[in-house]
Amino acid sequence: MMMMIRITVASVAVALCLLSTVQAQDYPTQPVKLVVPFPAGGGTDALARWFAKGLEAKLGQPFVVENRAGSGTTLGAGFVARAEPDGYTIMLGTSSTYAIAPNVYEKVPFDPAKDFAPIALVAEVPFVLVVHPSLPVKSVAELVALVRSKPGAMSYASAGIGTQHHVNAELLKTLTGIQMTHVPYRGGSPALQDVIAGHVPIYFGDVSTVMPLARAGKLRALALTISQRLEAFPEVPTMHEAGIKNYNASAWQAFVAPARTPAAIVTQLNQALVDVVNSSETRERFRRLGLRPLTSTPGELDAYMKSELVRWGKVVEAAGAKGTQ
Repeated sequence: MMMMIRITVASVAVALCLLSTVQAQDYPTQPVKLVVPFPAGGGTDALARWFAKGLEAKLGQPFVVENRAGSGTTLGAGFVARAEPDGYTIMLGTSSTYAIAPNVYEKVPFDPAKDFAPIALVAEVPFVLVVHPSLPVKSVAELVALVRSKPGAMSYASAGIGTQHHVNAELLKTLTGIQMTHVPYRGGSPALQDVIAGHVPIYFGDVSTVMPLARAGKLRALALTISQRLEAFPEVPTMHEAGIKNYNASAWQAFVAPARTPAAIVTQLNQALVDVVNSSETRERFRRLGLRPLTSTPGELDAYMKSELVRWGKVVEAAGAKGTQ
């Protein structure tokens, strides 16, 4: 009797494996929904649309970007976590989605360690501390001095509670002891518009979005959040060069699918994304935008996401950057 049970279980396992292989061989047979947990018009949205074109060219079906913004990216992530695990719903999220928001919010509509099938890392995104040009500061030191002279009176914008924009500013507050008021928005695009208009004077924005505006004189770039200057924007110093020791923060972008998506489909998507990242067109585009191309296996991304969840948890705790939805 026991032998029959073992044979039956083994047969089911083989059948499931064969089914997964067949699904991957046929995949995709229809358009794939690519969820972006940010509003249209921001850096992640632009990156998603670039990869959508590349994936369509590789896999022969449209990858349709769908923006589901809100609640510090957790709204879109929760939607993907509950989606059918068939490979036809995937997401391009960031460190905000997978590692920061789950630490900031007491409750989020997904388990970052269990509800996703990691596919691939694709990019590292440096951020830039920028201010409205009307602010009488031209360096980080001058900004810190100005904010310190007006405790709590000055404000900074973010793409929402629990986003990279938010914790970057909180990290600066922690390291310098200054006080600023947080003004969260429903995404980076509306936050940036209010900074450009002068309604909120301080902002940490992703490099590809804010640097063209800085060069056009609509913003003033003070410092990069990473440890080395960028070839594309050599005029901008790092936070370390600006006198803020131990400051090093960047966002990372990664594709995931709902948990239990067949492994063969995840592998197929991973291979296609690696090909897109390694293309000369993507490499040149990233160089011009100041982005760093990344690749990984699904397993490497899984381990990285879990380690980043721990790392950013410590930063959030130290900064006291908890929030509610």
